[in-house]
Amino acid sequence: MKLTAEISCYPLQDNYLDPILWFIDRLDSYDNIERKTNAMATQVCGEYGDVMAMLATEMQAAHEKWGKAVFVCKFIGGELDLSHTQ
Repeated sequence: MKLTAEISCYPLQDNYLDPILWFIDRLDSYDNIERKTNAMATQVCGEYGDVMAMLATEMQAAHEKWGKAVFVCKFIGGELDLSHTQ
């Protein structure tokens, strides 16, 4: 089953951009997951287990490297066209 997720990262520090860019770069290391980023959030799509495992791994890595951060996620079962615009 496919899963599409939208994730936003809010590092609780003055230098917030570096942790966000670091997190997005890490998401790109997963060949089996599609990623699109806009000014507000990052969307990812892939197999359900792969997406959930990636998010668990990378959110933990972000907390360990950068400290406190808030992650806000939305999930929808199925594959959405991440290139869709209106």
